[in-house]
Amino acid sequence: MIIGYTTGVFDLFHIGHLNLLKNAKGFCDKLVVGVTVDDLVSYKGKCALIPFEDRIEIIRSIKYVDAAVPQYDMDKLLACKKLGASVLFVGDDWYATNKWKDYEEKFARERIKIIYFPYTKGISSTRISNTLNLQNDRSIEL
Repeated sequence: MIIGYTTGVFDLFHIGHLNLLKNAKGFCDKLVVGVTVDDLVSYKGKCALIPFEDRIEIIRSIKYVDAAVPQYDMDKLLACKKLGASVLFVGDDWYATNKWKDYEEKFARERIKIIYFPYTKGISSTRISNTLNLQNDRSIEL
């Protein structure tokens, strides 16, 4: 059985998130998704608009997801080892960065494959949030 793993905040769930999960499920028998807890989102200098409990329930409800688990830290290698995952799925916005070149070497030593998926162009939770903030600012000015 091939177990795959991916993670994310999954705030303001959108088609890019769905594409990632759908594509990932096509490469594994069981897809486990780590959903970033609110404390870790804050640690990364961000603020989720949707509370963790709601975000993980949304992920659990998606037909491509076999299990959703809290992501308490950024150690994806440890998570893969604990879950028995042999594949990690990430967006290609990380591809060829120094950080991920290092990860690739560490994951390869553990025989865990990293598969990069194309980032869905034109959509991101940050972009949606910024658009909503801009819209809100405009309505306040009126």
